[in-house]
Order: sequence, then C-alpha cells, then structure tokens
Amino acid sequence: MELNSIKPADGAKHAKRRVGRGIGSGLGKTAGRGHKGQKSRAGGYHKVGFEGGQMPLQRRLPKRGFKSHLLKFNAEVTLSSLDKLGLPEVDVLTLKQAGLIGELAKVVKVIKSGSISKAVKLSGIGATVGAKAAIEAAGGSLA
Repeated sequence: MELNSIKPADGAKHAKRRVGRGIGSGLGKTAGRGHKGQKSRAGGYHKVGFEGGQMPLQRRLPKRGFKSHLLKFNAEVTLSSLDKLGLPEVDVLTLKQAGLIGELAKVVKVIKSGSISKAVKLSGIGATVGAKAAIEAAGGSLA
C-alpha cells in the first residue's frame, strides 16, 4: 500500500446534493423548498420553540425546581459497601481509590443502608444518626 493509493471504503463517501441546477436534476427551480412562505426565503426561519407568535410551550408551563451545582462535590456511602471494603480505617482518599465515590467528592456521608459487622474507624466522613449508631454498635467510631 502506498500513500497515494489510499481510498475510502466503498459507500463511505457520497456526492453532496446540488440543488437549483435545472429541471432535469429534480431539484431545480424552487430547489426543494416549495413555493413562497418563510421557509422558502434565504435566511428566513424561526428560533427553536417558536410557535408562530403563540405563547410557546416552555413559557406556558410553570417554572419548577432547582438543582444545586454543588451536588457533584457531595457523595454517599452505604453501610454494606463499607462492610465489603473491609478496611479498619477509612477516609475520603481510601473511598476514592476503592471507587466508591467520585473523584470530585469533597463531602462524604455514610447512610444507613444494609448492615455492618466489622469495626470501622471513619475519619473526615460524616454519618446519619442511624448509620452512626450502627457503626458504633459494630465497635467502630467516627472522628
């Protein structure tokens, strides 16, 4: 194979449709735009969501809700995932290395989902009331 003989695969390239090149092409005269109206004009079209002057749907519906941009910095860990991890001491860095939380997470909280049997010492990690009770009952602690 030489550089000057490289060609795209058959059917990978196709000719661009040339409009307005005579009646024989099937796309002459109005060039597939039909007759008159806004869509037939050069540069004439409407913005996304425009309904011909009628109040558009996105303005008819009520505004609702809010999503905090800080959510990506928060993470949750379950009791059962801590139990599977099986480490005696756990901090944010070990959770990131184990893949239990995202790389961007800064605030981590343990939630009471599942159960824990091993004693775990948490440092720099929060816990819900139920999770804290479960960890302490298993012989662990929060720092």
